[in-house]
Amino acid sequence: MDLRDYISKLETELPDQLLRIKKEVNPAEFEATAILQHLENNDQYPTVIFENNVNVNGDKSEFSSIINVFASRERCALAMNMDVSAKDLPLSLEYAAREKTMIEPTVISREEAPVKQTVKIEDEVDLSEYPIIRFHEMDPAPYLDVTAFVKDPDGGFYNGAFQRTMYKGKRKLGLHMSPRHNWQIARKYEERNEPTPIIIVVGHHPSFYLGSLNVSPFGNDDYAKIGSIMGESLRLVPSETWGDQFMVPADAEMIIEGEIVPNHREVEGPFGEFPGTYGPQRVRWVINVRAVTHRKDAIFQSIFTGHRETWILGAIPKEGTLFNRIKGVVPTTRSVHLPLSSVGRFHCYISIDKKVDGESKQAALIALGECDFVKHVVVVDSDIDPFKEEQVMWAMATRVQADHDVDIIKNVKGNTLDPSQLDDIMGAKMIIDATKPVSRLFSQRIKVPDSVMNRISLQHFLEE
Repeated sequence: MDLRDYISKLETELPDQLLRIKKEVNPAEFEATAILQHLENNDQYPTVIFENNVNVNGDKSEFSSIINVFASRERCALAMNMDVSAKDLPLSLEYAAREKTMIEPTVISREEAPVKQTVKIEDEVDLSEYPIIRFHEMDPAPYLDVTAFVKDPDGGFYNGAFQRTMYKGKRKLGLHMSPRHNWQIARKYEERNEPTPIIIVVGHHPSFYLGSLNVSPFGNDDYAKIGSIMGESLRLVPSETWGDQFMVPADAEMIIEGEIVPNHREVEGPFGEFPGTYGPQRVRWVINVRAVTHRKDAIFQSIFTGHRETWILGAIPKEGTLFNRIKGVVPTTRSVHLPLSSVGRFHCYISIDKKVDGESKQAALIALGECDFVKHVVVVDSDIDPFKEEQVMWAMATRVQADHDVDIIKNVKGNTLDPSQLDDIMGAKMIIDATKPVSRLFSQRIKVPDSVMNRISLQHFLEE
């Protein structure tokens, strides 16, 4: 499974969701994202392939590029080899089911690996040859924003995460890491005053990237988890820099190999981040690039960070896990959704078939405990579809009294990129119980009789 397989499948099954731009585009001068923003302004979110790019130097690039792959849940379902009609909760539950297992990777030879068709080592490397994107107005330079992998020096497992890397020169990148798993591994190397081996995977099958967003505990091997999400063993090949001490995905479009310099920081950012606001300029890590390998006609992949693509990517891997955790305590849980309106992370909508007053808050507390991104939880009755936000808002309007149904939890760890926080660490969480009370009568929702709805066929009455 690789990116080319997916593009072919997309052209066959969802051709209206793929757009090819043949005219010349300069990604480093915001032209690629300007086209995406125009499409978004027209409520259009296709996968876009730019066939004629200019590189960072301003010269014609030999590489095409692709972006916005994940901007529809239908395309994500397609990536998981599911019917596109399963794009909502069934997709998230399938992800959660696959996440529980592991498929060990398969090692192949360099001769078999498409990503080894072109190999550049040390001084042969020049990142300015590639169509790296400058995304938003305040970004100080072009950025890579796909998955980076490191290897734990003690456990030997690999961990991947979407991380932004700022172009700083032919063989130099700035790296921002939140204090999560990759950061934890890099700190281990730094404490030993050793460079951290790191790779950046620039282009692969979409299920590879979905798999890299798994929410498994620290210590699980992400290559094995990614294989499970993809539904097949991930093919690996020895790296150029470290040989078989660090394996890399063989079917990627491009691999950038480098080392995080220990005990050295430089200015990085600002950068337009997933909430749709800028992550601030900070002093951050630096990567010295050691090698680049790629297919001869590599497709350079980016993520449209801060827009629908990032939000859907963030939501799917969390929804199924949240659903399973909540349903284990509140058996009547019907659905869970992290909506686009909250950048796929900050709001969580839960529907339950409430039997006892208090179940709604129990469900909400589990959601807050399981996912530190979530800060506002809205619990609704089972007659409300959490994937239809208008229904959730209706429930809030007609079933909530703020003094009785809203709870605020203060001094809770928040997300460092949440622009509403008063500092980088502490925030607040809110629970809104938009369910009807069980212990007293409550006004019923209007409806057309089921018997008539079942008898009346819309298609029959629309036929001439």
